Amino acid sequence: MAETGASPLPPTPPAHTPLSRAEHFVWLTARVLEQRRFVYHFLNGDDGSADAVETALAAYRNDDEGYGHALEPDLRGPVSQPLHTAHALRVLDSIGRCGGQRVDRVCRYLTSASTADGALPAIRPGQRGYPHAPFVPVVDDPPSELLATGPVVGLLHRNEVWHAWLFRATDFCWQAVDSLEKSHPYEVEAAVAFLDSAPDRPRAEAAADRLGRLVREHRLAALDPERLDAFPVASGYAPGEHHFPYDYAKTPGSLARAWFTDEEMARSLDFLADEQREDGGWPVRWRAWAPGTALECRPMVTIEALRTLRAHGRSIG
Repeated sequence: MAETGASPLPPTPPAHTPLSRAEHFVWLTARVLEQRRFVYHFLNGDDGSADAVETALAAYRNDDEGYGHALEPDLRGPVSQPLHTAHALRVLDSIGRCGGQRVDRVCRYLTSASTADGALPAIRPGQRGYPHAPFVPVVDDPPSELLATGPVVGLLHRNEVWHAWLFRATDFCWQAVDSLEKSHPYEVEAAVAFLDSAPDRPRAEAAADRLGRLVREHRLAALDPERLDAFPVASGYAPGEHHFPYDYAKTPGSLARAWFTDEEMARSLDFLADEQREDGGWPVRWRAWAPGTALECRPMVTIEALRTLRAHGRSIG
């Protein structure tokens, strides 16, 4: 029994590396899926730990082969949604399991969830009646969006998945990217996720070059973390919800890496490393609308921060 006045949470033990501090945070706060992902990416990385990630992920899968149950924490409830399924594919890709029959089944869900033009809406109407973030509105006839479609198409091409759904969805992504004149950071991230794996590499490189000029012209990347006031936050975003070079170029091999100088990239990675909090986790920069979702998102953000730093050659311990 706890003594009177005792701290309600165990203190973070002394630690000398970002990784060990993050490990304590993950064991303290994360869902089983993020715990398993942490083990795979930073502790073991073997087939057994990949199996454990798949088992944890399967708890979110529905009979329609889509994913729900707040896998993407800002959408609550059991129903399958494209944003949940995109997250599931990212998890499978990160453990080298984005292929075979499991992904064929996911593609059947993508086909059923698509709009008349063969691409994905962000939120399907079935979300109505379940809690969801106010910045993801539910409408009766949602349009296809690059935000939802681009990352999924990119991941499937990256893993050399071929399915009939991909043909029209790929055409949609090309049309959406080519028509971008104004954008916002999350849409640009989705475009990069598509372009980094699109099969037509010369076309992808040309499109990325144009997109990079748009990002700089409209100041969609905070190039100097010490002068954030000089970079506007996109309309509808939370106060301080800036995006940095590492958000676009998550690995050195991304086409978006060419958008930034070495100095700009280094400054952003320094900023990312310094964002680790005393409890060992990284903060959520988008709008928090419910206590539980913020708690669930922080371990996800922490894992991605560590993966980004490591991909760019930064020591994490």
